[in-house]
Amino acid sequence: MKVERVKYILWAADMERALRFYRDLFGGEVRKQSEVISEVVVAGAVIGIHGGGEGKRTWTGLSFQIPDVVEGAAALVAAGGQLLREPQPEEDGEPPHLAMCVDPEGNEIMLTRKRG
Repeated sequence: MKVERVKYILWAADMERALRFYRDLFGGEVRKQSEVISEVVVAGAVIGIHGGGEGKRTWTGLSFQIPDVVEGAAALVAAGGQLLREPQPEEDGEPPHLAMCVDPEGNEIMLTRKRG
């Protein structure tokens, strides 16, 4: 089987709000936009955003690795997201490496920092 590309799909009740969140916060490039399905590319990964979502809290498994989780968590909240688990202080002498978050559409995501 030849895989042509991999796309991760999220649901959105408000397509404009969802696209703005991923474009502005993560520097994504909107490659396709419609009321039904849109695509934003973040660090080479395609995130499909499907309209018709109900805004319910949904675990996605989607993770964004960034240099500073504390700074990223603050930016996420400023962009309209929420923190489910704030970055924890010093872990084994290292800065925090994880923040559990939710986007404005109810999709649960993670911010992580490379450890070690």
